[in-house]
Formats: sequence, C-alpha cells, structure tokens
Amino acid sequence: MIKLKDIIKEYGIDSANKVTALGGINLEIKEGEVVVLKGASGSGKSTILSLIAALNKPTSGEVVVDSERISKLSDDFASEFRRKNIGFIFQNYNLLPTLSVSQNIILPLVPMNLDKEVVQERLQRVLRMFNIEHKQNQLVKNLSGGEAQRVAIARANINNPKIILADEPTANLDEKLSLSFIEILKELKSEKKTVVVATHDPLFFNLDFVDKEIEISHGSII
Repeated sequence: MIKLKDIIKEYGIDSANKVTALGGINLEIKEGEVVVLKGASGSGKSTILSLIAALNKPTSGEVVVDSERISKLSDDFASEFRRKNIGFIFQNYNLLPTLSVSQNIILPLVPMNLDKEVVQERLQRVLRMFNIEHKQNQLVKNLSGGEAQRVAIARANINNPKIILADEPTANLDEKLSLSFIEILKELKSEKKTVVVATHDPLFFNLDFVDKEIEISHGSII
C-alpha cells in the first residue's frame, strides 16, 4: 500500500543552514496494517507522514502509495490524490473554531460538489461512528479536547479513505482520552484501513493490534 524508497528530505538546500530531516528512508507498509512511527520530537516522523500524504515532496527518492507514484505529482493532482485516499489527523486538529462540528467535518467534501443528500449521508455516518451526533450543531470552540479530537477523526474519515495518518494524536490529551483514541484505532483496523501513527506516547508501544513499530531517530530508521 505504501512504499518509501531511498527517501532523502532536506530543507534550506541553498543556504548554509541546510537541515537533513530524512537521510535515506526505506519503508513498506501493507494494506490494512496499523503502524506506529515512534521517536522523539524532531526525529522525522511527521516528515514521513507529510510525504505519504503528498503534502510535501522528497528531495530525492520515491514515494508510492496504492501503486501510484506520488513524489512528483503537481499540487493539483496531489490535492486530488489526498481527497480520494488520505485522512489526516493533525496534532492540533486544524479545526475552524467558529464553525460548527458538522461544518468542520464536511469541509473536505466542499471541492467535490456532491449532492446535499450524499453529504448528509456521509456526515451522519461518521457522526454515529465516533459518537458525536449530539454535538453536530455545537461550535468547535466550545468543545472539550476529547470531543475536538473526535471531530478531527470524523473529518479524516468523511471521504472513507483507504489510509489514515495521525500526527501525535494524543499530544494534548490525558491518559483516559488517549486510551479512548487507541480504541478508535482498533475500530479503524477492523474496517481494513491502513493506519500510520507518528507518536512518542508510550501508550502506543507494544499494543497487540499494531502490526509494526518503527523507531525513527535523527531522520533514520533504527
């Protein structure tokens, strides 16, 4: 499902302050696997997620997702690829606080010009799935941390993507809410989603349903 081959990612290439975020990453993730990328902040985990999501391009090397070479996609095609294939749960959720729960969740559908009935059907499906039906008309700025996270997860699933990427998803949550998120990961695995989580939270280590734990340090796989 996901293959990174000889990936190097550098920033500030033309300056004296060049930074190598990834230094020769080779990684394969099979369809339906749950994979944890673990390592300290700044190790390169988030950069790997951004490459898989076509939010970023490698300096060299190749990224293949679902048999499609996405490393060289133009911005327009990269956006289309994400809409069809990727659900991204950002560390700070990236929700719009002055919009309602429902409005935030359906944002990825806006460019698709779907019929209102289709939008509502998809919305109600994810509201039920993540147990936030009762919050659908509430403004996001009035939600608790756990509720905001569920909205972010629902938004990531609104297009029923094949791949879910989560960047430090429990960074702002207490242990109880973090354990609740882990239960949601189990549900996503049961639906045959391919899930990649970047985290340094030890709650994610040695989980029985996780297929691979990959440790990243200073831009390399240990």
